[in-house]
This record gives sequence, C-alpha cells and structure tokens, in this order.
Amino acid sequence: MDYRACPSLPAMFFDLARQYDDKPAMWAKRPGGDGSWAPMTWREAARQANHLARGLAALGIRPGDRVALVAENRPEWIVADYAIMAAGAITVPGYVTNTVEDHRHILANSGAKGAIVSTRALAEKVVAAARLTADCRFVVAIEPPPAIEDAGIAIFPWRETLARGEAMPDTVAATVAKLKRGDLACIIHTSGTGGLPKGVALSHGAIIANCLGAYDLLKSLGVDDEIFLCFLPLSHSYEHTCVGAFALSIGAQVYFAEGADALARNMIEARPTIMTAVPRLYETMHHRITATLARDGGLKAKLFGLAVRLGRKRYETPHALAFHERLLDRLLDRLVRDKMRARFGGRLKALVSGGAPLNYDIGLFFTALGLRLLQGYGQTESAPVVSCNAPTLVKLDTVGPPLTDVEVKIAGDGEILVRGELVMQGYWNDPEATARTVLDGWLHTGDIGLIDADGYLKITDRKKDFIKNAGGEMIAPARVEGLLSLEPEIAQAMVYGDRRPYLVAVVVPRPEIVDAVAKANGQPTDLARLADDPALRAQIDKAVERVNARLPGPERVRRFLIAAPFTIDNEMMTPTLKIRRHKIREAYGARLDALYG
Repeated sequence: MDYRACPSLPAMFFDLARQYDDKPAMWAKRPGGDGSWAPMTWREAARQANHLARGLAALGIRPGDRVALVAENRPEWIVADYAIMAAGAITVPGYVTNTVEDHRHILANSGAKGAIVSTRALAEKVVAAARLTADCRFVVAIEPPPAIEDAGIAIFPWRETLARGEAMPDTVAATVAKLKRGDLACIIHTSGTGGLPKGVALSHGAIIANCLGAYDLLKSLGVDDEIFLCFLPLSHSYEHTCVGAFALSIGAQVYFAEGADALARNMIEARPTIMTAVPRLYETMHHRITATLARDGGLKAKLFGLAVRLGRKRYETPHALAFHERLLDRLLDRLVRDKMRARFGGRLKALVSGGAPLNYDIGLFFTALGLRLLQGYGQTESAPVVSCNAPTLVKLDTVGPPLTDVEVKIAGDGEILVRGELVMQGYWNDPEATARTVLDGWLHTGDIGLIDADGYLKITDRKKDFIKNAGGEMIAPARVEGLLSLEPEIAQAMVYGDRRPYLVAVVVPRPEIVDAVAKANGQPTDLARLADDPALRAQIDKAVERVNARLPGPERVRRFLIAAPFTIDNEMMTPTLKIRRHKIREAYGARLDALYG
C-alpha cells in the first residue's frame, strides 16, 4: 500500500477489495448461537458498500452530507462507514451506550441527514433523538426495524436499501475518484471526559497518515497475514483508525469480539496477531490473574511469581541476570510464559495499549510474562495516534517516538504540541474551540510531557487535570489514582483537592471485598449499606496507607469516601473506560468537601 499516494479511504478500500477478492476480510459469530464464525469476503464487503452508497444517494444523501452510524462492532459497521464515504458523505459515529439526549446532541451538532443503526433497541433511541432535530429524516436499520408509527422519520431496512441502490446507476467510482485527502471523512465526537462532546472533523489524509505511521512502526514484526481481534468500539477514533482503516490497509482479517464476557474465549478462537486495547482491560486481566493465583496458591503460583520477578529483572537490568537465573528464566518461558501466551491465542505479535495512560507496573507485568506490550499516545484530534513504542525498543514508562511524518515539541509550560497531516481540521461548528486548540498548525494537546534522549515521549499528566493544592504544589492525580487502583482492595479511584490543604478521594472497593464483608456480617451485598461499615473501611484504609507510604506528602490521600462503581451507565466513565471527573465531582462534590470539615 502506497499510503502517501492514496487519495482517500474508500479509494483504498475498493482497490484492496479488487486485490484480495474472495479472501476473508471480516469474521463474526453466526446468528443463532451455534458458536461458529462466518466470514465476509472482500468482494462481498465491497459489493455491499457499493450498493449501500448508491442506496444512500437514492435517499437524498449528497457529497458533504453527514450520516450517523450507531451500531455495535460487526462487519456491517465497516461496510456502512465506507459506503457513507463512497457516497461522498461524512460518517458521524455514535456510541451504542449513548442516551437519547446524547444521540440528539450528535445528530443536531453534525446536522446529520440520516442514520444507520443496527438493533431494534438502538433504532428506537436514534429515532427518538432524530425527532428532536431539524435535519435527520431517515434511518436505515441493519436488523428488522421497530414498528414506529407517525414518527416523522422514514425507516428503511438494510436489505431494502441495498436493493434500492443496486437498481440505481453505478456512479460510485466517479464519486470516489473526486475525493481528495483533504476532504472530510468523519466527525468523531470526543467521549466527553470534561463536558459536552465536541465533533472532531478528520480528513481522509489524517487517517491515512496514521496508517502509514502504524505500518512503519510495526513492519519490523513482519506485517503479513495479520489477524486483528476488534474489541474496542469502532465509534472511538482509536479502533476506527487501527482496525477500521489500518488493519484493512494491510489486508488483515478482522474478528469481531462478542463482548467483554467472551473476550478470553474469542482470543483463543481468533488467535489474533495484533490487538489494541485500553489500559483498563489490562488492569482487569492483571487483577483476575493475580487474584486466581493468590487463591489457588501452590507450585503454580510460585512458578508464576518467579517468572514475573525474573522477567522484570531481565527488562529493567538485562545484564544483571546470573547464569543460573538465565537458565531458570528459559525454563519458565516453557512452563509459565507459553501458557500465558496461549491465553491470547498463541501467536500474538503485539498488544497495543492506548486511550489512557498505562500504569508502568501493569505494563511490566505482561512484559515479564512474555507478551510484547506497546504503549502509544494520541487523541481524537490527531486521528488519533501521535506516538507509540517501537517493537525494537520498548520503554514502558514512555509512549514511544512520534510516528512517521509527525512533529512533536514541548511548549514552555510543558504542554505537548503536535503538527502534521494527522491533525484535525477543527471542531465541527465550533470555530472558537478550534482556534484555542490549533494554533499556527500546532495541535495543543492539553497533555504535559517531555521527550527523552532517545526521542521517546513521556506523558506526565493532563494540563487541565492538575491539582494545585493550598500550598501551591502541582499534583498529577492520574499517578495517585493509578497506584490506588493497583491495590487488591480497590477497583477505581478519583482524587480531589484543588486549592485544598491535602488530597481526599472517592474510592470504589472491589466486589469480592464487599462480598466478604457482607458475608461476615450476615448481610446482603449492598454497598450503599456497607459504605460506612468499619470492617470495609479498615480494609480500604490499609490499602490507602500502603500507597501513601510510597508517595511524597502532598500526594498522600488523607481521607476518603466509599462509593459505587464508576460505569458507563451512570455516566462516570467514557465508553473507552476513562473516568469522567466532572461527573464524579457533580455526584460526590458535597461529600468530598465535607471530608475537610
């Protein structure tokens, strides 16, 4: 693939379809629950994309129009995305976890003229949102649509829309030929960690530039016949680019995971060679693995612990292993690490972590167990990847060097600035926010960092998330929260203390800790009742004290309150599992302030 010469994403897609023809492009579990996987070939994907593009044109979509796309990860998501772009239009992805009001905001903000949805339940939400907007007048439903009378919104079944398009003159090639790298491909709304989501306008060239950078980064692994397991939402810029564009650009086969509960099984079934995920997934896996070993104990746990210790020593001080340790380390590679690699399918070349900072100890844990974990960095406004660790030199406390053709510099106040084709064209319908964020071609990321002697970028925190305490000291909350969440008693945490004399925190205990306290008290498991239980608070207090012992005075948490889990449903987490500080502060602000009384 000549990325620099590629004019647009649909041009790339249809060229690849002609090249790969009957080779499987995407795999999904067959309907009916028999557990088997069904492929969609490149030829079939291109045929459906062509017919859908023509069908959208028949429904009145013209070049430059916006079309929303709300569906869980599935082959039709990819088909719809490329069909929208092949019609000359702009894809506006939406999360399946969005509320009606969320969908209304995205439809209204983008001015979408129509929407493509998957399930009946999603169709009902999107139709309800579309009624509240001036522009969205139709919905294409991938699955049998709901019977909604007098909705003011026309609903068209997927197959009917494909058939309608097939009957129309084929002008897709001519439309695609007019697309240029600078044309808009999509408007991806930020996940809203700090307020109302803004629509990030990304060009075809921005995403293709990311694909070039990803290819140059990974080519040392031998990029050939790759298998991707798609788990993160395709509506997020990370998976949208890494799987929806890059994986296809190298002719990889994409397997769509069934969901979080089935991920472990799907990894063994699909046997991916490359997988992208957010730190929260690695943290969850780390806790499950260590909790199981602590419970079972025995020789297995001892060998596992030894493999981690030697692997850590090999990474941090590679020449310090004694002769007998090197021999033992090789033996543990067979006894322990091969089994760990088998959990991921057995042929994984790289795990790529992005979307949020990865705790160093979590990265080191998986590295010590024989998995290549590459931490990267970016944001929606940069399409999204700015940098990533190279397989030839992994530095777990960094996010790697900038990708090909990406310029990065550090401003006087420590803010990371980015320039290149990957930078967004702006926030849709928000010129003021755009002008504040992109100055003289440089994207002001809002992240604080530094560049080390190897040219690797290191993130210290979000500029706007820094806590300035009453003594004027600047504190990075993510560091403290990360350490708290590694403790076996604590699942999640958010620290608080701007202009205050010390830090306090909202702490979410792990479910098994709550269950054990409830059982000991002969009570039902009800965190609301147990939040002030002395036994539960004592366990959390010990965990907080262990963390405080490793922190300087200003970063120590002096008091805490116990709360229910932060979730997507209660709007305290984004769909990519980052905490929404403003929402947590809204819910617990008064109680946090009371901790200073």
